[in-house]
Amino acid sequence: MRSLRKRFARPGSAPGTLRAPDQKRVDNVSIRVIDYDRDRLEERPITSVEELRRYRVADSVTWIDIVGLHDVVMLQELGAMFDLHSLALEDVLNTGQRPKHEDYDQHAFLVMKLLRLTAGANSAGPVLESEQISLFVGANFVITLQEVAGDVFDPLRERLRNGAGRIRQAGADYLAYALVDSLIDSFFPLLETYGERIEDLEDELIREPTPELLEQIHQVKKELLVLRRAAWPQRELIHGLERSESAVVTPATRPFLRDCYDHTIQIMDMIETYRDLAANLMELYLSNMSHKMNEVMKLLTVIASVFIPLTFLAGVYGMNFDRTAGPWNMPELGWRFGYPTFWVAIVVVGGGLLWLFRRKRWL
Repeated sequence: MRSLRKRFARPGSAPGTLRAPDQKRVDNVSIRVIDYDRDRLEERPITSVEELRRYRVADSVTWIDIVGLHDVVMLQELGAMFDLHSLALEDVLNTGQRPKHEDYDQHAFLVMKLLRLTAGANSAGPVLESEQISLFVGANFVITLQEVAGDVFDPLRERLRNGAGRIRQAGADYLAYALVDSLIDSFFPLLETYGERIEDLEDELIREPTPELLEQIHQVKKELLVLRRAAWPQRELIHGLERSESAVVTPATRPFLRDCYDHTIQIMDMIETYRDLAANLMELYLSNMSHKMNEVMKLLTVIASVFIPLTFLAGVYGMNFDRTAGPWNMPELGWRFGYPTFWVAIVVVGGGLLWLFRRKRWL
């Protein structure tokens, strides 16, 4: 599981210093542009930042989607062309950022988190991975910067291509809202998966608690904490964006941001509910283990209780007293039926104790 640890800049570095991420998560940086207005749409890959210059002053809305963050020179050229603040560009490369929203003179800057479950190479189950998505929102452009290929924006791209809804009629701020809403809504299927995992763990715990299940419960609790650390600040981000005084966000888009804010509240409620359920699973595991131990102790106690009188009888008649030792002799030792009588007494005493325990519902 990739955690959300902060990746700090080198101590002593000047503010706004750009440093490539330590891990190169894609081989090549790719840039794709979708430029559109009410009547037309252009979609094509870009090989150099210079090709974006004509979109800088266009009347249409331009979505520039960049995958890969290790090309520092490209980011510097992009920042110079679109007047992106150097501190924001530094935050783009520091991929351990907390989700946040900041307003600058010419644009707004957003940091979001995209979490997904992927098949782990050395793990029996899926692994939760976190990716930082950075967004620059200007008057007529939106720039998204992703760490790896693959996102949740394909339905939005289809809406743009088909002209569905109001997205082709609205401005760049509505496109930014649609991107943010896609990232927020991606939490819902992820949380449904965790809900199913918790139910399955509960069923397995009731049937047979094992140390392997305890390890899975710990893993679920850790991953739910990662989800909470990503979702909680994104709620603050949406709230701040909705109340922002920046001219980038128009009044027509603010009601949609309020709806997105409601989604973040639902997500937080689900996360807290699942965290409580995961904690209850831990208590259920401990309770089952304690009950199992009590059952074992009860069985051992019953066995000991049954054998105490039997051991006493065997001890008494195993002392090898002389049967002719005067009036205090043990006549049963010389009796013809003494041995079988002894075993009858043993069976009667043991069976009687078992019957008594069962009648009192101790068994």
